[in-house]
Amino acid sequence: MPPLQREIIAVPNAVPRFEPRAPHGNPPFYEIAGKRYYVLATAAGYDATGVASWYGPTFDGLRTADGDRYDMYAMTAAHKTLPLPCYVRVTNLANGRSIVVKVNDRGPFVANRLIDLSYVAAAKLDMLATGTALVEVQTLTPENPVELTRTAENPPPTLYLQVGAYALEAHAESVVMRLHAAGLAGAFVFGPPVARGPLYRVRIGPVSGVPHFDQLVARLSALGYPGARLVAP
Repeated sequence: MPPLQREIIAVPNAVPRFEPRAPHGNPPFYEIAGKRYYVLATAAGYDATGVASWYGPTFDGLRTADGDRYDMYAMTAAHKTLPLPCYVRVTNLANGRSIVVKVNDRGPFVANRLIDLSYVAAAKLDMLATGTALVEVQTLTPENPVELTRTAENPPPTLYLQVGAYALEAHAESVVMRLHAAGLAGAFVFGPPVARGPLYRVRIGPVSGVPHFDQLVARLSALGYPGARLVAP
């Protein structure tokens, strides 16, 4: 194994600890390129699936949103709305690799990206070559006794894009018919699962990877369905 690769593997996960809310980087809301983002009041219970990207040498040494210095060899990340700082577990859904990082920066503000990882964090998830990966992001706190990392013991989950959720089945079916007419044959109605309330969810999939995800999001936006999000069944 090359020396640099050994050094990257040896970098430990961030360890969740209690930290006060940073005086910088936590306004109620902020705007970037005309879009408003609302900072969450708490990180507790956050669990989302989406696309991770990474940022490296260009930003090394610059100030992060909470006032830290960005270190591309530290286990950190940027997120648009999670309070700073907080800790999250990021799992690469393609290979099962999992890491824990400290969120201390804002971003990414490109396309439909969910989280921006440091260089070393992305390397540990084996996503440097592709630049992006489909991931699950879950917040961690010092008191919750969950394992901090996962292994690739389980097969990757099947992922879908959720277009919307509707109270009336007929409304959901009409959306599916419109999507089918537009050539999106993978659209279907899912639900309503009793535990999640009486809603009929319109989904498309399965999603094969980040390029497919980007393509579907762009087509849905053009059809008047912005904000589609990645979900597991």
